[in-house]
Amino acid sequence: MQNKTPSRVELIIVGIGGMGVLVAGRLLASAALPRYEYISWLPTYGEARRGGPSECTVILSHQPIASPILDQAQTVMLLDGSQLRDFEGRVRPDGIIVAESAGLKDKPKRKDFKLLPVSGLEIAMGMGGVLFNGLILLGAYVEATRPVPPELIEAELERRYAGNELVLKRNKEAFRRGLELGKAIKV
Repeated sequence: MQNKTPSRVELIIVGIGGMGVLVAGRLLASAALPRYEYISWLPTYGEARRGGPSECTVILSHQPIASPILDQAQTVMLLDGSQLRDFEGRVRPDGIIVAESAGLKDKPKRKDFKLLPVSGLEIAMGMGGVLFNGLILLGAYVEATRPVPPELIEAELERRYAGNELVLKRNKEAFRRGLELGKAIKV
């Protein structure tokens, strides 16, 4: 297991309300507390309901964070692959886009970032719902880029869902399925 954390991590997570965008971002931010001195989790969403656009920005840093707002980030996670063209401008040159492969029909216009398609939606639907896709893609992202050790995410899941064993078990399963998918990703 790799214990060293990057000095700064920037992630923009994008999707549709009800896909687990905010859950994935908050989970990462909370899990990073033991490893980073400065953490920002900034949710933004259109209509406060399922089905509306949803986005969150997570910054993990060992140095003070000047602003929680990012025009571009090291990594963008798309829970809806059809949003690639809309959000490819949000990833920095030499950055990474982790994208749900379902709906990923367009090729990116830019060539200066790495596109990592992940097939999480089919697994999520087999587990009972689209909400699991956020945890699956989070697992793939964590395995591929190591912003924090996966054990910290699992510990946060245990803290968050203590007393609800079924929810804990299913969320851990989704995250672990994502970790497995992440092993196949070459960063």
